[in-house]
Amino acid sequence: MTTNINTDFDVKIIREEFPALKLNVHDKPLVYLDNAATTQKPLSVIETITNYYNFQNSNIHRGVHYLSQLATNEYELARTKIKKFINAASEKEIIFVRGATEAVNLVAATYGRKNIRENDEIIISAMEHHSNIVPWQILCEEKHAKLKVIPMNDNGELIIEDFEKLITEKTKFISVVHISNSLGTVNPVKEIIATAHKYNIPVLIDGAQAIHHTEVDVKDLDCDFYAFSGHKIYGPTGTGVLYGKEKFLEEMPPYMGGGDMIASVTFEKTTYNELPHKFEAGTPHVAGGIGLGAAIDFVNRIGVSNIARHEKILMNYITQKLSEFKELHVIGTAANKSGVYSFTLDGIHPHDIGTILDSEGIAIRTGHHCTQPVMKRFGIPATARVSFAVYNTTEEIDILAEGIKKAIEVFS
Repeated sequence: MTTNINTDFDVKIIREEFPALKLNVHDKPLVYLDNAATTQKPLSVIETITNYYNFQNSNIHRGVHYLSQLATNEYELARTKIKKFINAASEKEIIFVRGATEAVNLVAATYGRKNIRENDEIIISAMEHHSNIVPWQILCEEKHAKLKVIPMNDNGELIIEDFEKLITEKTKFISVVHISNSLGTVNPVKEIIATAHKYNIPVLIDGAQAIHHTEVDVKDLDCDFYAFSGHKIYGPTGTGVLYGKEKFLEEMPPYMGGGDMIASVTFEKTTYNELPHKFEAGTPHVAGGIGLGAAIDFVNRIGVSNIARHEKILMNYITQKLSEFKELHVIGTAANKSGVYSFTLDGIHPHDIGTILDSEGIAIRTGHHCTQPVMKRFGIPATARVSFAVYNTTEEIDILAEGIKKAIEVFS
């Protein structure tokens, strides 16, 4: 778990740690509100990566020379930081991957292929990112299994009373998003996990949007797998983590074959390395893993609870500020939301909203956000999505409001 060092923080000071926030876009100061896609990176992360390439660059795990030992120690230290950050039981349960997408695919391709049989059932939710839909569809097609979906209501909340009704003796796996990337809904994942475990069904939680918005304690959640991406928690792109309970990881076959994931190789038989290396074939993204460790340090220094408190202030402020526009419709009005504000404007396509805002130096995301079933559920092609990070301010929301006003005026 994280350790909260500060009880309060100065956003202006924090912003000084992010070089990108000093940029001008179309001759206007950048207002970066696309954090659900990726967060900007603090100097501590950038400098850590630069330092690796300047003074530590080497392959890891297999070298006896100084640089290899140094890089290995830094890389494995990052794994230890992540273990502590999510309160895993062991470093063996921390698998480095390229992101949450690869983590879900790894579980589907290894645990899934080994354990799912014809006519078995897998449950996901109606608000999943495509990365937590498609791998399970591929598996179901291959195994002739069935994919079932937890429905959601008009507020963008899962209908939990319908969840347990979906469970049958054929249900063999459940995979659910922690926080929706397109709606901001915080799902009751602990309750979902507890219900699943009554029937001895393992659960994967997609934590890509949750990891930097709320404290994650995998022991407290009792999830069997947890996936997240480094680039959404102020870390490098192409990094991420799959947490898995050791008992499951030990039984799962490797995801890829190659160097470092083996104990011994002959032409007759290969034996596999111990955890976590069994799932980390080939030369890893060494600089990225070390950089992710630096990102964890950054978040720990501020404190996840402090970040969450700040983002709640922003969510309350944007909800009040943008309520003045009668043309604006919020998509996703769950009682428990975090970090994401999606909306449409009457008569204006979201892409046009994004273009007008970009001309004002405001970066938001427009489109279906890799959640096309969510868009279909609400009867819309796309939304404009504002998403927050620790460095955003209420002043930026004021600038956003002016940009929305301009968009309405242009298309009126």
